[in-house]
Amino acid sequence: MNRWKAVLACAGASLLLAGAVPGTALASGTATDCCGGGASWATGNKSALGTSTTTASPVWFTVANGVTSEVFYPRADVPNMQDRQFVVTDGATFVDLERDATNHVVTMPDEKALQYTVTNTAKSGKYRITTDYVTDPARATLVTNTRFQSLDGGSYRLYLLANPSMAGGGANDNAWWDGSGLMASGTETLFGGAATTVVSAMRVSTGFTAHDNGYSGAGSDCLTDLRADRTLNNQFDNVSGTGNVVQCGQIPVGTDTTFTVALGYGDTAAAASSAASGSLSSGFSALSTSYRSGWNSYVGGLKPAPASVSGDTQRRRAYYVAAMALKSAEDKQHPGASVAGLATPWGDYTNGDQLNDGYHRVWGRDLYQQATGLLAAGDSAQAKRMAQFLWNSQWIGSPTAGDGVTYPAGSFPRYSPVFGVAGASAQQLGCCEQLDQDADAILLAWLTGVTDASTYAKVKTTANHIVATGPDTTERWEEQYGKSPSSIAAEIAGLVAAGAIARANGDTASATSWESTADSWRNSLAGWTVTTSGYWGGHTYYERLDRSGNPNDTGTICFDEGCFYEHDVTDFGFLDLVRLGIRPAGDATIANSVAPTAAASDGNSTVQVTLPNGDIYFHRYAHDNYGESTANCTGWPAGGAQRFGRLWPVLSGERGQYELANGRSAAVYLKSMADSANDGYFVPEQVWDRADAGCFGLGRPTGSAGPLMWAEGQYLRLAQSMDAGHNLDTPSIVKARYGT
Repeated sequence: MNRWKAVLACAGASLLLAGAVPGTALASGTATDCCGGGASWATGNKSALGTSTTTASPVWFTVANGVTSEVFYPRADVPNMQDRQFVVTDGATFVDLERDATNHVVTMPDEKALQYTVTNTAKSGKYRITTDYVTDPARATLVTNTRFQSLDGGSYRLYLLANPSMAGGGANDNAWWDGSGLMASGTETLFGGAATTVVSAMRVSTGFTAHDNGYSGAGSDCLTDLRADRTLNNQFDNVSGTGNVVQCGQIPVGTDTTFTVALGYGDTAAAASSAASGSLSSGFSALSTSYRSGWNSYVGGLKPAPASVSGDTQRRRAYYVAAMALKSAEDKQHPGASVAGLATPWGDYTNGDQLNDGYHRVWGRDLYQQATGLLAAGDSAQAKRMAQFLWNSQWIGSPTAGDGVTYPAGSFPRYSPVFGVAGASAQQLGCCEQLDQDADAILLAWLTGVTDASTYAKVKTTANHIVATGPDTTERWEEQYGKSPSSIAAEIAGLVAAGAIARANGDTASATSWESTADSWRNSLAGWTVTTSGYWGGHTYYERLDRSGNPNDTGTICFDEGCFYEHDVTDFGFLDLVRLGIRPAGDATIANSVAPTAAASDGNSTVQVTLPNGDIYFHRYAHDNYGESTANCTGWPAGGAQRFGRLWPVLSGERGQYELANGRSAAVYLKSMADSANDGYFVPEQVWDRADAGCFGLGRPTGSAGPLMWAEGQYLRLAQSMDAGHNLDTPSIVKARYGT
């Protein structure tokens, strides 16, 4: 017998023997219309997210479209909720789903705490729902405090509707009533072959007066039931088997009612119930004070907000939120393992039946970008933990199977779960190796002082691997293989940093060898990747990538919309040559290469886009297809034709650092990044690039990941560098070697 079926049977029998629990209506029976429709995640654009600063509370919440979306436990890469929201009905004329029937306003009670209030006002004007979000610093519990107000004096019924996707997927879940609240569980293979069970317990301070457990979209689904006749007729205690389950509980409300909901997690029903009950007993006020105090203390330990942001509310709040977002991205079981984002880009178009990691993975490149932002902001401790995670948990010491590839010794995977390489499946390590990630790990070790003999032995293997296999690699956008200016810039800087670590460990021979290779690649880079016969401007500039190492041949690079000459496709990768100290800011070829990024042959080939308010954003490169469909705004990859990559605010930051290196103002680029932020002050992966489609506003976040932790790191870096008057992440060892 399935262990959770047994639990359900026992729970149901106990309830019948005990009779009705005070304050609740006795419901019985089993939903048998298994197993529900397919699951999907919520949009990647999160308008709120949070977790406590304590390690005792391994739970993270997110909010999208005004309602709770993915909730993560016990790790930052394991979502357990598709969404959770209220259903409102008068019992006679309407049934409203909170997400769709209300206008949403997101606010922060304290800009130095990752705490949010979401106010949802019915479009009909009938009611308002105001919810405050925190997590219990001492327990694995999401705690929300909600005020329901009838704005027209009407009498309404309120239901809390939860759509769990336990242990990373929604296809194999169970749900039941335990006599006090709504329970759910799911088991998935998360740890490289080990089946992991996650259990949730949902309790409300008022008690539920009715409840239902059913299958999504089926007759047992309480929303389906309510929409049929505005009355909850089917009140099932449990479900007959595993499937895509939904749960709801009725909360007694009058014209103005405040109540607290605790969603506790554990690896057993007892642990989840204990977490939820303990949090309710503590009271929301006390938990909110403790939660906020933790964040205030963290922000207080950072450098003060720089002058570049402190005088402007939007820029300052985006700055504080960027720092807190990066803090929140770190897993609590695996120090230094920070995910690229607590979102699945275009998640509402992504199947959620099984575990899909989305951006809930650790990319070495993103980790480096986050860490340099934290170093600039004053959190050297987390940055050092990131370096240690890379070398202790993600570094590959012997050939290891990835997704269709074998990673060689000395390499780093495309990404990994938060626990690293050991025990990860091939799929969890992805395809393929990117040498800039290998080099970034070396740079981060040097920047954070992780240069001990044990780490150096690994650095030596990695540096030799880069020399043996580079400079060609899969470039930073993970789509093309060849000679990329941005990747080679990282490789050169990484080898120079490796030389410095080698000398500190008494290995001058290796240092000399790696520095010689770095010098050779630096001297060869222009011949490999600077075309003199390109389409744009003066025809001489850095390409995005070249496969043959002959930038004037007729080699092509292909995208969804067709193939184009390599020498006609540009991006911003060459700017890393300045940021990393490999070429001087005033380098003429780099200056000549900036102009093509502002050129356009058609609307989809434009790299630079300037908004009416003066904000400046950039596409990754011409012909990018990683984004929504222009035709109907469906998400990548579901959109098919007319799918284009949108504007990336992180690139505004990269351009700002280039301007700063040249002694020019970077203010417009910092402002652009801050202006791109959503209602929660998170800098997104992409913003909409046109006004001719009504799904998104020009310059506003799309359904991609928000926040993108890489972008948050870039924002911190640029803001602090502007005050310092130079780029803080330019490695001094590289700058000194090349006299830049």
